[in-house]
This record gives sequence, structure tokens and C-alpha cells, in this order.
Amino acid sequence: MESEVIEANILLPQHLSFKRVQMSEKYPKGQARGRHWKHLKQIIQAENYQTYPANEPNYVNIESPPSMYPSKKFCDITGFEAPYVDPRTNLRYANSEVFKRIRALPNEYVQRYLALRNAAIVLK
Repeated sequence: MESEVIEANILLPQHLSFKRVQMSEKYPKGQARGRHWKHLKQIIQAENYQTYPANEPNYVNIESPPSMYPSKKFCDITGFEAPYVDPRTNLRYANSEVFKRIRALPNEYVQRYLALRNAAIVLK
């Protein structure tokens, strides 16, 4: 038995929705390409910051008041956010594995970690 070949005319739509549209079709020559980004120099010139009060923070004046939120504490070993502090060494830690590692450290290493954080504490 030989299979017969059946000819069929299949009509495909001009634009298939799953295919990416070419930029030349989307934006014909001479047409704008959507959003244009401004450089900092253009923003400063457009906003006329010379008329703003000197104590108000803006792009030109980066001085701003201190944050209202408390500063985040980070683990001295891993760098992750640290909700815990070892009472014996005053090192911050993120989880129980790091706590075990901290307790196994000799005092000179603990002093070095504290010095990195500028917490000059002498352990006895």
C-alpha cells in the first residue's frame, strides 16, 4: 500500500502573534522609537534647580536628612541580614550554622571581625 500525497492550500495569516515584530515594521523610517531617556545634565537644565531653596534635597544637592528607619544589621561572617547577636563575642550571626562557627573561633579572630565592624570590644 502506497500512501497518497494530498495537496492542500494552507492559508497563513500575515502576522503570527507569537513571532517577534521587527523594529523596522514597528517604527517606520523617521518615526520616533517611544520613550527617550534624559541624561542628568538635561534633567538639571529642565528643572531649573537654581530657584529651589538651598536646604531642600534635589539632584544637585545630595545632602538629605538621616533616615527614619533603623539601620540594618548584617552577619559578620556571611553578610546576610542578622537578627541575632552572640552575647559572648558580640558578633552578629544569621543562622545556627554560623553561630556554631562563631563559638568555635579563637579570640584573636573574633577581635579581627569586630575590628572590621569598628566595634572595638576587648573580650576577656
